[in-house]
Amino acid sequence: MARMQDIADKLGISKGTVSKALNGTANISEELQKKILETAVELGYTKKLRRQKDTEKKLCILIDNMEYKETHHFAYDIILGFRQLAEPAGYTVDVVQVTDKLQKDTPYDVFMIQNNYIGAFVMGFNFATPWMKDFHTSKIPAVLYDNYVFDNPTVAYVGVDNNEGMTLAVSHLKQQGHKSIGYLSAALGSHIMQARHKAFFHALRQAGLNADRTRARSTYMIAECVEKYLPKLLEMGVTAIICSHDQLANAAMLQCQQLGYHVPEDISIIGFDDLPFCAYTAPPLTTIRQNRIQIGKSGFHVLESLINQISIGTLLLHAQLIIRSSTGEAKTEK
Repeated sequence: MARMQDIADKLGISKGTVSKALNGTANISEELQKKILETAVELGYTKKLRRQKDTEKKLCILIDNMEYKETHHFAYDIILGFRQLAEPAGYTVDVVQVTDKLQKDTPYDVFMIQNNYIGAFVMGFNFATPWMKDFHTSKIPAVLYDNYVFDNPTVAYVGVDNNEGMTLAVSHLKQQGHKSIGYLSAALGSHIMQARHKAFFHALRQAGLNADRTRARSTYMIAECVEKYLPKLLEMGVTAIICSHDQLANAAMLQCQQLGYHVPEDISIIGFDDLPFCAYTAPPLTTIRQNRIQIGKSGFHVLESLINQISIGTLLLHAQLIIRSSTGEAKTEK
């Protein structure tokens, strides 16, 4: 394990200066402190720092590209579930909305050390988020919601079983007589969108249904997806559409209605997530539920395990099919 003297030697400064920087002494410039911390991370000094700071028991929830402040926001219940277990266990939990600038200016481990955090629960990141590269080599425990890093024992993945969710959705539609099922998705620029896309085709093959790749369309913008690609699926004669998330499913229902289709008489639609509004759409939306409180609690359990050097790779919760009125028996297919 690296020593403070090793850091000092590498930078050509005194051991005392290194000690001041690592302990956050005010008379060290911000630039020099950052350089010392980056070198400490590079040389593997972070484990010693973590042991020094364990008594503070500070955790953070790092969040990007996700709303969380209101009860109807997707991440609200996940954060609530995390805090319901973390805070009674004596941890302080900060919610930190990160920016690209912060991530580009400060490596993940350095940010954690600077703020005395001993672990992070990470939400809303995609492949382009700068710190995703850091998680391949980071030393400070992190649990990624709906993201996966396979080569770092200090990083874990928590989420719902997407294969199970898609299998439930496809099986439900097949039972209602649907043989031609389409898929609309957000852009495949994140692990979770790729996982659901793959799970959709896996579920079709399992059910013995047509798994032609042209039955799936994806794009960044919801409006473009439903205005450009939904009509193409309808022209192909699909009688049901599964969507990668609930907002897209609701937009698809509205677009179908504008095009003169009735839901579910002409077309059945299923979402994914079971956001609070799903029970109040017209018609109420059939969807795959993620128990967000349980996801948050699981995130804490896994993070505490990593902090205690129990290396967990993946924890997936069971998915649940919530049947409402947006799905019904298939009409005779074209």
